[in-house]
Amino acid sequence: MNFPKKYNFAALTSLLISFCSTLTMGFFLYFLFEIISSWLLLFFLISFLITFLVLQYRVEKFIYFRIKKIYKDVRILNEKDFPKPSVTTDMEVLTREVENYVNVKKLEIETLNVRENYRKEFMGNISHELKTPLFTVQSYILTLLEGAMKDKTVRKEYLRRASKGVERLIYIVKELDMISKLEVGGLVLNKENFNILELIQNIFDLFEMKAAKKNISLVFDKVYSKEIMVNADRERIEQVLTNLIVNSLKYGKQDGTTEVSIENIVKNKVLVRITDNGEGILSENMPRIFERFFRVDKSGSRKEGGSGLGLSIVKHIVEAHNEKIYVESQFGIGSEFSFTLEKGE
Repeated sequence: MNFPKKYNFAALTSLLISFCSTLTMGFFLYFLFEIISSWLLLFFLISFLITFLVLQYRVEKFIYFRIKKIYKDVRILNEKDFPKPSVTTDMEVLTREVENYVNVKKLEIETLNVRENYRKEFMGNISHELKTPLFTVQSYILTLLEGAMKDKTVRKEYLRRASKGVERLIYIVKELDMISKLEVGGLVLNKENFNILELIQNIFDLFEMKAAKKNISLVFDKVYSKEIMVNADRERIEQVLTNLIVNSLKYGKQDGTTEVSIENIVKNKVLVRITDNGEGILSENMPRIFERFFRVDKSGSRKEGGSGLGLSIVKHIVEAHNEKIYVESQFGIGSEFSFTLEKGE
């Protein structure tokens, strides 16, 4: 008899029990009453059917509860998640189902562990970022309260420094608020058509003095004779370009170059590239550079300023425009950040 695999065990066992029962019954009737009845065939069929149903039901129940116990023992699975209809007496299928289930749950647990590690690192980073300006403000105010406020020169200077620390705190909180809005889709974009060449030149002019401190040249890759119009939120794209250009100046080499280029990639898209010949990024750091508070500079001094949120904000703003951002870097040679924008009219 050809049964599906899940019924093989119960079917074969029922067949054996029914055969032995019928044979026993036949011998009993023959030797005691010398009767051989055709009812033995009916007895065989009924015996087989009843035995098969009882065995299939009991074995499924047995395996199901045993598997529940295994799930509970290993403590990485929730026995409530095990689908009762999928219980089978075919051990090959059963083993495969359990292995698949275990693999899925292990993957879920690994994902949760990664998130937990990220949460711990995030809390440590934000604590570090906030406590520095807080302690600075606290120390200046305590010094003034302990008598330094009587000296007008010291009082003015300490209040100026405390104010700078407060501004730093406000800046970090504002950037965190922006990231939160971007992540939940709460930031409204005011898209408009504008000339991106003009916007980039304005940013060049704004940071000309900062670039001059390292003698870094802020340049286009070529002379653009025509306007390049894009459709985006001008204020947010200005923030993206500002963060990327400021980063190139922070980590750029003395007498280096920050170059911006714009090229057509498809009919309705342009690609904006910001390239520098600065420090570059180690390959192991590349997957994490857009994380909040992640810094390439691991030193406690953190010689370069900033909140550590700039690149995370850049990524979220670009993705809020339904565009893509890319990064290529080689340590010791330089980096290139690029992102797409929709063409304007």
